[in-house]
Amino acid sequence: MAHALIQVDVQQGVATVTLNRPERLNAIGADMREQLHAALERLEHDAAARVVVITGAGRAFSSGGDVKEMAERRAAGAPTRREPEVVPMRDRILLRMQQLSKPVIAAVNGVATGAGMNLALGADLRIASDKAVFGQVFVKRGLHPDWGGTYFLTRLVGLSKALELIFFGELVPAEEALRIGLVNRVVPDAEFGAAVRDWAEALAAGPPISLRLAKRGVYRNLQADLASALEYETYAQQIVWQSEDAGEGIRAFVEKRPPRFQGR
Repeated sequence: MAHALIQVDVQQGVATVTLNRPERLNAIGADMREQLHAALERLEHDAAARVVVITGAGRAFSSGGDVKEMAERRAAGAPTRREPEVVPMRDRILLRMQQLSKPVIAAVNGVATGAGMNLALGADLRIASDKAVFGQVFVKRGLHPDWGGTYFLTRLVGLSKALELIFFGELVPAEEALRIGLVNRVVPDAEFGAAVRDWAEALAAGPPISLRLAKRGVYRNLQADLASALEYETYAQQIVWQSEDAGEGIRAFVEKRPPRFQGR
């Protein structure tokens, strides 16, 4: 097997997926794309994993696409980045993250630029170390944003701010990323690992059926009108109402104790 560019560890309901190329700031090349997609596919069917956390080894989350690899491909006269082996795998990763039946957290431990930033934006939630830095650096290379940047940015920070970030490609420190809505939380670097675990384990203790349908509803209803959104909510509520977890949640409230959800 090729070098494990993606490492997966499952503990207490939390699957930690680590981009493992620290010597290159976790730059995303072809092998890493394939291994990341394969890991997400496996985790979709792993009942022990209730939450997925994506993070980076070393001092970076991911510096984005492998620019050195791009330079080598251009020098060798390789086709453009639209060739089938690149684009569908990139797209399949982002679609799998959004369609995954469990919450996905990007734990941004350091540099997250270009495709690395957009990979983080493709997660459901983002928690960042105060040492993290973000950047839509495509323009600095004469490239166009990919990995969903033009889709996610506008939805998170609004049209004008998204265009500013894309047009200038300037780096955004963690606290500014929090202020403009790129991330949900920023924590001191010394507390980062513990904060990520606490957040992920809290989600893992939640009701899996309810979380799965809520995630699907939020993404579905981004494109829906009000009537359609209300119809979906009624459908989802009917499903969870019949679950054992709903009964447990109601009993726990009445008995004034924490619920113990089993995903049934």
